[in-house]
Amino acid sequence: MPASRLLSLLLATLLAACATLPPAAPPPSPSLFEDAAFAPPHNVPDAKAVFALSPAMLRYLERDIAASIRQQGAQRALVDALHTKAQLRLEYDAELTRNAAEAFDARAGNCLSLVVMTAALAAHLQLPIAFQALTGHESWSRSGDLSFVNGHVNITVAKRLVDRVGAYDSDTQLRIDFGAIPAGRGQALHVISEATILAMFMNNRAAEHLVRGAIDDAYAHAREAVMQDPTYAGAYNTLGVVYQRRGLAAAAERAYREAVARDERHKPALQNVAQLLLQQERAAEALLFQQRLAAIERDPPFAHFDRGVAAAKAGQYAAARDHLLREMRRDPDYHEFHFWLAVSLYGLGDVPQARKHLDVAMKNSVTARERAIYASKLRSIEPAVDVGGVESTRRN
Repeated sequence: MPASRLLSLLLATLLAACATLPPAAPPPSPSLFEDAAFAPPHNVPDAKAVFALSPAMLRYLERDIAASIRQQGAQRALVDALHTKAQLRLEYDAELTRNAAEAFDARAGNCLSLVVMTAALAAHLQLPIAFQALTGHESWSRSGDLSFVNGHVNITVAKRLVDRVGAYDSDTQLRIDFGAIPAGRGQALHVISEATILAMFMNNRAAEHLVRGAIDDAYAHAREAVMQDPTYAGAYNTLGVVYQRRGLAAAAERAYREAVARDERHKPALQNVAQLLLQQERAAEALLFQQRLAAIERDPPFAHFDRGVAAAKAGQYAAARDHLLREMRRDPDYHEFHFWLAVSLYGLGDVPQARKHLDVAMKNSVTARERAIYASKLRSIEPAVDVGGVESTRRN
């Protein structure tokens, strides 16, 4: 499917810092939902399970780190456990969104999964928490013909009031990030509610079901995301993608327009509704959304990446390098950009720089499978061998 036909899907756009939470929004209109068009899901969304503490988590708190809690206090003991590989041995893995118990059992997860796990542990220890999300600096990724906007969420953990009495240290509130925030972006953190976290969780699950082609499961989770937080624009956009996949164009348009109504700068919904209107030969209406999108973002995501990959596969390595460098001005961290830049540089004979960017691709990858692929490619050019024509590592 050509890039112009890509459906954009917001994955996890998460926020954090000192701010006032918005007032509660009215529930969405029942007319937004098309329950009759979908079968019951195989995987039923369960909001109560997201933060549920498992027996293994309880044993960990009451046995494994009990002595540390007594000696250091609950806040410091928990933070040390999360940050010290000798204890929980957590790994970042964005392959799927896990609930608290699943992330604890796997000792791995994306930032949302690990934040949910931390919140569940902190709640049992009666530690005050706050959720935060980074906004305005999202990155894009793709899987098949779906595009995703990837955000970042973190959590702050404070001391219990009883533990603050007589304490002289300054760390009464600690911020925990699973994955680094780019320099200078801390001011873009905003407080979000637990309802938004739940909406993001369900939205992630909906996106993951879409990638697997489980449309009924995707609908159930997107619907639940809307119900958990009617202010969260990403849930309406995902619901629109689900409708479009099911062939419900009118319902998809309503969902996209609702997303834009909730957030007038929501780029995936602006792009999706414009494309949908163009497919229906409603060019004048589509132009309004295209103009709004162009005012926010000059170059569409992946436009230069697609040209760069095509050039690299055609052996036009200089052109490929130039396109990829332009794409990286928008997002300098995405692992596939570095991977294909490495392919292009190798084709130009610059083996040291190719090795450097392949190493960055490996370090910036977000799943264990991707890291293994890049590590193998990196080893393959230790003495240099031809990597021209190697396939992309997009998740399917």
